[in-house]
Amino acid sequence: MKSVLVCGAGGFIGGHLVRRLKQEGYWVRGVDLKMHEFAETEADDFVVGDLRDQSLVREVVDRKFDEIYQLAADMGGAGYIFTGENDADVMHNSATINLNVLDAAYKRNCKRIFYSSSACMYPAYNQEDPDNPNCREDSAYPAAPDSEYGWEKLFSERLYLSYNRNHGMEARVARYHNIFGPQGTWDGGKEKAPAALCRKIAKAKSGDAIEIWGDGQQTRSFLYVDECLEGTIRLTRSDFEGPVNVGSEEMVTINQLAMMIADVAGKKIELNHIPGPLGVRGRNSENSLISEKLGWSPSQPLKTGLEKTYEWIERQVHSNARAAA
Repeated sequence: MKSVLVCGAGGFIGGHLVRRLKQEGYWVRGVDLKMHEFAETEADDFVVGDLRDQSLVREVVDRKFDEIYQLAADMGGAGYIFTGENDADVMHNSATINLNVLDAAYKRNCKRIFYSSSACMYPAYNQEDPDNPNCREDSAYPAAPDSEYGWEKLFSERLYLSYNRNHGMEARVARYHNIFGPQGTWDGGKEKAPAALCRKIAKAKSGDAIEIWGDGQQTRSFLYVDECLEGTIRLTRSDFEGPVNVGSEEMVTINQLAMMIADVAGKKIELNHIPGPLGVRGRNSENSLISEKLGWSPSQPLKTGLEKTYEWIERQVHSNARAAA
């Protein structure tokens, strides 16, 4: 039986990835600072530990795994990434994890390792026009990410690819674009826009106003988690090292996103625009490279994923309300 290690298995994407790999018949070890908050892990072995600790990483990477998926990072939504208050932690923690995991994999002769980078590494100067952002893979340089989170992602991309060149590894690098779905963070400040808006609308009554940071005209694309997993696994098992975008090309404004969710919920919602951290004005995946290299690209409509996500978050909101009553 082939064995796989999932770093960040207690997180949103990692938890879904463990389930997918188990369905494919792999023996799976998961590792994270915490168990999954919203679902029982399906991993054969789950280690609760800190990947910043070299000795812990050596214990976890104790064999030649057939595949390693490195998703662990210090991250969150705009309220966490763009205030500047968490920059040192974000850079130190994520870089340390990547240095530790990659070197341990190399020393155990684990060739095939996947690294989840982010669209946040793209230059801010190419994302000032909300209607025409440029996020082609070859637009990454001259580098100018809009956050320290993006700078760390760019550094780590280069780290993984340098191990390919110098040590004969087979790292694969994907640039994720706003992955969303059920069983992810939906409250507390680290949630991203789809989850935050689903929560606000689930709590609202028809006719209520919900708060939107900025004017709501900033654009993004959002990729449902199942398609993220498909792209991740296809890339990992391909001959292409990347970096490559894994995201949707269905770009919407944040105002449009809110209205789509309100429509899913069957509610009439007003928007109250307030000051808040925004990030770049426009960001959208560009999928010509993934189509060329993998013969596949995401195709699920945004609304289909929002229906599944809203249903789950609405249940969480109501469950919490009952527990608090």
